[in-house]
Amino acid sequence: MYQKYKNVETVKPGGLDLKDKLVGVQRVTKVTKGGRAFGFSAIVVVGDENGVVGHGLGKSKEVATAIAKAIEDAKKNLIRIPLNKGTVPHEQKGKYGGARVFFKPASQGTGVIAGGAVRAVLESVGVQDVLSKSQGSSNPHNVVKATFDALLQLRDAGTIAKQRNVSLEKVFKG
Repeated sequence: MYQKYKNVETVKPGGLDLKDKLVGVQRVTKVTKGGRAFGFSAIVVVGDENGVVGHGLGKSKEVATAIAKAIEDAKKNLIRIPLNKGTVPHEQKGKYGGARVFFKPASQGTGVIAGGAVRAVLESVGVQDVLSKSQGSSNPHNVVKATFDALLQLRDAGTIAKQRNVSLEKVFKG
């Protein structure tokens, strides 16, 4: 699912204390010759609030079943995100469809300055201090995927040093 990203660490859900957050439920309609068939689509974010997060989509005729399916799907797509003292390591932009997301590190005590779907994802990751902006489409599906696009591009100092084949001290000097 995340093939285009380098250094993505997928995580198995066993042994993690995962908490789920419902981002949105939409009623969908299929028009048939016998009338309209109603169903529900749910998007859920799960995370351990310690750097592991995943998102999932579930569809069903009932809301509760759609949410349950979304949670199961989210547990299959868990990834580890690098965090730095309760915030993101650096500024990052993410894009998916018409949705664009931008976030940058904030000093301790700032809180999560984010709205809607971005807030749900960042809180599930375990970010306590961040400044963010969501632009373009407000469709929760696209906003969640744009946020994941940005999170997957985050790198910590150790990873950067390893990729450049230099010492950690040299990363901070340059």
